Amino acid sequence: MAFHLRSISLPSRPHVSETEVEQELHSLEASISSSNSISTMCDGLRSLANIYDGLEEIICLPSNQVCSSQQRNMLDGEMGCSVELLDLCSNMQETFAEMVVIIQELQAALRKRDDAAAQAKIQSFTRLAKKARKHFKKTAKKAASDKMVMLLTNAREICISLLESTLHLLSKQIEMPKQSLVCKAFYKKKAIVCKEEQLQELECSIEDLQNGAGDLFRKLVQNRVSLLNILSS
Repeated sequence: MAFHLRSISLPSRPHVSETEVEQELHSLEASISSSNSISTMCDGLRSLANIYDGLEEIICLPSNQVCSSQQRNMLDGEMGCSVELLDLCSNMQETFAEMVVIIQELQAALRKRDDAAAQAKIQSFTRLAKKARKHFKKTAKKAASDKMVMLLTNAREICISLLESTLHLLSKQIEMPKQSLVCKAFYKKKAIVCKEEQLQELECSIEDLQNGAGDLFRKLVQNRVSLLNILSS
Protein backbone atom coordinates (compact mmCIF):
# COMPACT_ATOMS: atom_id res chain seq x y z
CA MET A 1 0.00 0.00 0.00
CA ALA A 2 1.44 3.35 -1.00
CA PHE A 3 1.55 6.29 1.38
CA HIS A 4 2.11 9.87 0.34
CA LEU A 5 3.40 11.07 3.70
CA ARG A 6 7.18 10.97 4.02
CA SER A 7 8.49 8.71 6.73
CA ILE A 8 10.66 10.43 9.30
CA SER A 9 14.08 8.79 9.39
CA LEU A 10 17.44 9.44 10.90
CA PRO A 11 20.03 11.14 8.70
CA SER A 12 22.34 8.78 6.85
CA ARG A 13 25.60 9.41 8.67
CA PRO A 14 28.44 7.20 9.94
CA HIS A 15 27.59 7.94 13.57
CA VAL A 16 24.32 9.36 14.80
CA SER A 17 24.47 11.83 17.68
CA GLU A 18 22.28 12.05 20.77
CA THR A 19 21.11 15.46 19.57
CA GLU A 20 19.97 14.02 16.24
CA VAL A 21 18.02 11.24 17.95
CA GLU A 22 16.43 13.76 20.30
CA GLN A 23 15.36 15.93 17.34
CA GLU A 24 13.88 12.92 15.55
CA LEU A 25 11.92 11.98 18.67
CA HIS A 26 10.50 15.51 18.95
CA SER A 27 9.58 15.47 15.26
CA LEU A 28 7.86 12.11 15.55
CA GLU A 29 5.98 13.15 18.68
CA ALA A 30 4.69 16.27 16.91
CA SER A 31 3.63 14.21 13.89
CA ILE A 32 1.65 11.78 16.05
CA SER A 33 -0.10 14.46 18.11
CA SER A 34 -1.16 16.48 15.06
CA SER A 35 -2.45 13.67 12.86
CA ASN A 36 -5.56 11.50 12.81
CA SER A 37 -4.36 9.39 9.88
CA ILE A 38 -3.63 5.67 10.12
CA SER A 39 -1.04 6.06 7.36
CA THR A 40 0.83 8.53 9.56
CA MET A 41 0.89 5.92 12.33
CA CYS A 42 2.28 3.35 9.88
CA ASP A 43 5.00 5.81 8.95
CA GLY A 44 5.51 6.51 12.63
CA LEU A 45 6.28 2.88 13.42
CA ARG A 46 8.87 2.76 10.65
CA SER A 47 10.39 6.02 11.86
CA LEU A 48 10.52 4.75 15.43
CA ALA A 49 12.32 1.60 14.26
CA ASN A 50 14.91 3.87 12.58
CA ILE A 51 15.25 5.87 15.77
CA TYR A 52 15.92 2.70 17.74
CA ASP A 53 18.67 1.91 15.23
CA GLY A 54 20.20 5.26 16.17
CA LEU A 55 19.79 4.47 19.86
CA GLU A 56 21.58 1.16 19.27
CA GLU A 57 24.56 3.08 17.87
CA ILE A 58 24.61 5.33 20.92
CA ILE A 59 24.31 2.43 23.35
CA CYS A 60 27.24 0.68 21.68
CA LEU A 61 29.57 3.69 21.84
CA PRO A 62 32.72 2.93 23.89
CA SER A 63 31.92 5.88 26.17
CA ASN A 64 28.66 4.18 27.20
CA GLN A 65 30.14 0.76 27.91
CA VAL A 66 31.24 1.78 31.41
CA CYS A 67 28.74 3.49 33.69
CA SER A 68 28.67 4.83 37.22
CA SER A 69 26.53 3.33 39.97
CA GLN A 70 23.98 6.11 39.45
CA GLN A 71 23.80 5.42 35.71
CA ARG A 72 23.54 1.71 36.43
CA ASN A 73 20.55 2.30 38.71
CA MET A 74 18.82 4.38 36.03
CA LEU A 75 19.51 1.70 33.42
CA ASP A 76 18.10 -0.96 35.75
CA GLY A 77 14.88 1.02 35.97
CA GLU A 78 14.64 1.46 32.24
CA MET A 79 15.33 -2.24 31.71
CA GLY A 80 12.30 -3.07 33.82
CA CYS A 81 10.15 -0.76 31.71
CA SER A 82 11.55 -2.23 28.50
CA VAL A 83 10.05 -5.61 29.40
CA GLU A 84 6.60 -4.02 29.58
CA LEU A 85 7.18 -2.32 26.22
CA LEU A 86 8.21 -5.62 24.61
CA ASP A 87 5.05 -7.25 25.96
CA LEU A 88 2.97 -4.36 24.62
CA CYS A 89 4.49 -4.61 21.12
CA SER A 90 3.98 -8.37 21.11
CA ASN A 91 0.34 -7.98 22.17
CA MET A 92 -0.25 -5.33 19.51
CA GLN A 93 1.18 -7.60 16.81
CA GLU A 94 -1.33 -10.27 17.82
CA THR A 95 -4.15 -7.71 17.96
CA PHE A 96 -3.37 -6.41 14.45
CA ALA A 97 -3.29 -9.98 13.12
CA GLU A 98 -6.72 -10.69 14.65
CA MET A 99 -8.07 -7.42 13.29
CA VAL A 100 -7.01 -8.37 9.75
CA VAL A 101 -8.94 -11.64 10.01
CA ILE A 102 -12.05 -9.87 11.30
CA ILE A 103 -11.93 -7.27 8.51
CA GLN A 104 -11.62 -10.05 5.93
CA GLU A 105 -14.63 -11.84 7.40
CA LEU A 106 -16.55 -8.56 7.56
CA GLN A 107 -15.92 -7.96 3.86
CA ALA A 108 -17.24 -11.44 3.08
CA ALA A 109 -20.40 -10.76 5.12
CA LEU A 110 -20.99 -7.45 3.33
CA ARG A 111 -20.62 -9.09 -0.07
CA LYS A 112 -23.27 -11.63 0.92
CA ARG A 113 -25.53 -8.85 2.27
CA ASP A 114 -25.55 -10.79 5.56
CA ASP A 115 -26.26 -7.95 7.97
CA ALA A 116 -26.39 -10.20 11.03
CA ALA A 117 -22.96 -11.70 10.32
CA ALA A 118 -21.54 -8.25 9.57
CA GLN A 119 -22.87 -6.86 12.85
CA ALA A 120 -21.32 -9.81 14.69
CA LYS A 121 -17.95 -9.04 13.11
CA ILE A 122 -18.27 -5.37 14.05
CA GLN A 123 -18.90 -6.41 17.65
CA SER A 124 -15.88 -8.74 17.52
CA PHE A 125 -13.68 -5.90 16.27
CA THR A 126 -14.99 -3.59 18.99
CA ARG A 127 -14.39 -6.16 21.73
CA LEU A 128 -10.88 -6.81 20.44
CA ALA A 129 -10.04 -3.09 20.43
CA LYS A 130 -11.46 -2.69 23.94
CA LYS A 131 -9.42 -5.65 25.16
CA ALA A 132 -6.26 -4.25 23.58
CA ARG A 133 -6.73 -0.92 25.37
CA LYS A 134 -6.28 -2.70 28.71
CA HIS A 135 -2.64 -3.36 27.83
CA PHE A 136 -1.86 0.35 28.05
CA LYS A 137 -0.82 1.42 31.51
CA LYS A 138 -0.40 5.00 32.68
CA THR A 139 3.01 5.38 34.26
CA ALA A 140 4.55 8.41 35.89
CA LYS A 141 7.43 9.93 33.95
CA LYS A 142 10.72 9.64 35.80
CA ALA A 143 13.38 12.28 35.40
CA ALA A 144 16.72 11.01 34.13
CA SER A 145 19.94 12.95 34.30
CA ASP A 146 21.78 10.60 31.95
CA LYS A 147 21.23 11.58 28.29
CA MET A 148 21.15 8.03 26.92
CA VAL A 149 18.61 6.91 29.53
CA MET A 150 16.54 10.02 28.88
CA LEU A 151 16.43 9.20 25.16
CA LEU A 152 15.41 5.61 25.88
CA THR A 153 12.66 6.83 28.22
CA ASN A 154 11.34 9.35 25.69
CA ALA A 155 11.40 6.77 22.89
CA ARG A 156 9.47 4.31 25.05
CA GLU A 157 6.81 6.88 25.95
CA ILE A 158 6.42 7.93 22.30
CA CYS A 159 6.12 4.30 21.29
CA ILE A 160 3.30 3.75 23.78
CA SER A 161 1.57 6.96 22.64
CA LEU A 162 1.86 5.95 19.00
CA LEU A 163 0.40 2.48 19.55
CA GLU A 164 -2.42 3.82 21.72
CA SER A 165 -3.29 6.51 19.15
CA THR A 166 -3.25 3.89 16.41
CA LEU A 167 -5.67 1.69 18.31
CA HIS A 168 -7.97 4.67 18.88
CA LEU A 169 -7.99 5.52 15.17
CA LEU A 170 -8.71 1.92 14.19
CA SER A 171 -11.63 1.80 16.62
CA LYS A 172 -13.13 4.93 15.05
CA GLN A 173 -13.19 3.22 11.66
CA ILE A 174 -15.72 0.74 13.00
CA GLU A 175 -17.44 2.29 16.01
CA MET A 176 -18.52 5.84 15.08
CA PRO A 177 -22.20 5.92 13.99
CA LYS A 178 -22.85 7.22 10.47
CA GLN A 179 -19.16 8.04 10.02
CA SER A 180 -17.41 4.68 10.10
CA LEU A 181 -16.76 2.67 6.94
CA VAL A 182 -19.17 -0.04 8.02
CA CYS A 183 -22.02 2.23 9.07
CA LYS A 184 -21.83 4.07 5.75
CA ALA A 185 -22.09 0.74 3.98
CA PHE A 186 -25.21 -0.19 5.97
CA TYR A 187 -26.98 3.15 5.66
CA LYS A 188 -26.23 3.47 1.93
CA LYS A 189 -26.63 0.06 0.37
CA LYS A 190 -25.60 1.32 -3.06
CA ALA A 191 -22.24 2.35 -1.63
CA ILE A 192 -21.33 -1.07 -0.25
CA VAL A 193 -18.93 -1.83 -3.12
CA CYS A 194 -17.12 1.46 -2.53
CA LYS A 195 -16.98 0.86 1.20
CA GLU A 196 -15.66 -2.66 0.60
CA GLU A 197 -12.75 -1.10 -1.27
CA GLN A 198 -12.12 1.12 1.74
CA LEU A 199 -12.24 -1.91 4.02
CA GLN A 200 -9.64 -3.56 1.80
CA GLU A 201 -7.51 -0.46 2.21
CA LEU A 202 -8.02 -0.65 5.97
CA GLU A 203 -6.97 -4.30 5.88
CA CYS A 204 -3.74 -3.37 4.10
CA SER A 205 -3.10 -0.61 6.63
CA ILE A 206 -3.51 -3.00 9.56
CA GLU A 207 -1.16 -5.48 7.89
CA ASP A 208 1.34 -2.64 7.53
CA LEU A 209 0.90 -1.83 11.22
CA GLN A 210 1.45 -5.46 12.11
CA ASN A 211 4.69 -5.56 10.13
CA GLY A 212 5.80 -2.27 11.67
CA ALA A 213 5.14 -3.52 15.19
CA GLY A 214 7.08 -6.69 14.41
CA ASP A 215 10.08 -4.74 13.14
CA LEU A 216 9.94 -2.45 16.16
CA PHE A 217 9.80 -5.47 18.48
CA ARG A 218 13.03 -6.81 16.98
CA LYS A 219 14.75 -3.44 17.44
CA LEU A 220 13.65 -3.35 21.08
CA VAL A 221 15.05 -6.82 21.68
CA GLN A 222 18.35 -5.76 20.13
CA ASN A 223 18.49 -2.65 22.33
CA ARG A 224 17.73 -4.70 25.42
CA VAL A 225 20.55 -7.15 24.66
CA SER A 226 23.00 -4.27 24.25
CA LEU A 227 21.90 -2.71 27.54
CA LEU A 228 22.23 -6.07 29.31
CA ASN A 229 25.79 -6.31 28.02
CA ILE A 230 26.57 -2.96 29.65
CA LEU A 231 25.01 -3.95 32.96
CA SER A 232 26.79 -7.29 33.01
CA SER A 233 30.22 -5.80 32.31
